[in-house]
Amino acid sequence: MGIDSYTSLKELMSIAKETVAELRQDEQFIVKELFRGFEWNRIAKGDRTKLGSMFFNYAENEGSTLILPLGKTPQNQQMYKKL
Repeated sequence: MGIDSYTSLKELMSIAKETVAELRQDEQFIVKELFRGFEWNRIAKGDRTKLGSMFFNYAENEGSTLILPLGKTPQNQQMYKKL
């Protein structure tokens, strides 16, 4: 499935979750790294922000046994670690 400006947040969140499943235990990442560079650039800036908030909410709640929020990078991006 290709990502473009019409891809819904629900679909983007699903892709992010699938990509996390491919990571190794203890790997650290930011949401942007769950997408290929050109795919990330196709997502509207406002949707990127919303996706980041949705992913953080997921990590804090239903994904809390899989993902640990670590804090922010100097660029104010939320870091995570796969458990």
